[in-house]
Amino acid sequence: MSLLSERVLKMSTSATLAMAAKARELKAEGKDIISLSLGEPDFNTPDFIKDAAIKAINDNYNSYTPVDGYVELKEAIITKFKRDNNLTYTLPQIVVSTGAKQCLANIAATMINPGDEVILPCPYWVSYNDIVKLNEGVPVEVKTTIENDFKMTASQLEAAITPKTKMLWYSSPCNPSGSVYSEQELRDLADVLQKHPNIYVVSDEIYEHINFGEGHASMAQFEDMYNRTITVNGVSKAFAMTGWRIGFIGAPTEIARACNKMQGQVTSGANCIAQRAVITAMEADPSTIKYMVDEFKVRRDLVLNLLKDIEGFKTNTPEGAFYVLPDISSYFGKTLRGKTINNATDFSLYLLEETLVATVTGEAFGNANTIRISYAASQEELIEAIKRIKEAVS
Repeated sequence: MSLLSERVLKMSTSATLAMAAKARELKAEGKDIISLSLGEPDFNTPDFIKDAAIKAINDNYNSYTPVDGYVELKEAIITKFKRDNNLTYTLPQIVVSTGAKQCLANIAATMINPGDEVILPCPYWVSYNDIVKLNEGVPVEVKTTIENDFKMTASQLEAAITPKTKMLWYSSPCNPSGSVYSEQELRDLADVLQKHPNIYVVSDEIYEHINFGEGHASMAQFEDMYNRTITVNGVSKAFAMTGWRIGFIGAPTEIARACNKMQGQVTSGANCIAQRAVITAMEADPSTIKYMVDEFKVRRDLVLNLLKDIEGFKTNTPEGAFYVLPDISSYFGKTLRGKTINNATDFSLYLLEETLVATVTGEAFGNANTIRISYAASQEELIEAIKRIKEAVS
């Protein structure tokens, strides 16, 4: 009998976290590592949010929190959804969790039965696939192309649906591609889903505010999809609060109550100090974080311009988040400095070993022809990193 469960033995290790750990190890050895692997803003949390956390400590917030979050925070989230997304939720529809990742885990555990199919447009965020499989669901990968900005079309969605389809999970802006679905593109997908009334949607909007294009659209904004959509969001990316670990959902009441029930048996309520600070973040106008978004756009343009000069890198222009996902398949089968590149994983490891630049293989995101480059780093680091990459593949 195995010591460990089949469940955990079958589970993949998060590729983004594994690469970040490898980069930290090399850095600890004194290597001059530039890490472009982790989806973490390099800005500090804004002072007005930190001040709210300090006040909460001084006000002696130190007790267990309600499982689904402080009422005051849920009210602030309701206000945020109405202000930013024109979505109307009530208190029982909001659940606050320890990061958006726990929100996703709660949803999967409360909605997926063995054999249920979950459609994942590729590339998808690295944990979607394993969260679905952990709950005995079946991931159905829908391949997209760089020519279509890595976005799933309505006809592709229709072709992927079977009698076993239970859910569609997607992120917009997307990690890892930076793609942003327009309101019309979401409407086209919604029109397909109208023919299949038993399919629910997880709309992961954690990068909502890091958007360089025409603005953000939510699947739940369509009246005929509101009761079939779970909107997932949080403060990690836009407010540079990754380690504060606060995410939240707006969902149909029955689903929210089920997530609350699940969370009550697994972790209970999220951190009290972080929740009090997030009230302040939710009440703030999004313009307070525009300086970060503006800088990310500058970096995006810088990275794209630098990558254009590297033969064999094929890029598009992502409209959100802080990633580019170049197609590097032209290197497959080639030998660089004595190392044969068979796939994106080989290429990503080659860059780490030869240039000390950490990226993430696209295989982890369901797209085997790409690598993910995070530009959540200083302009100086980005210039140096891409200079090293160019030299390593010349």
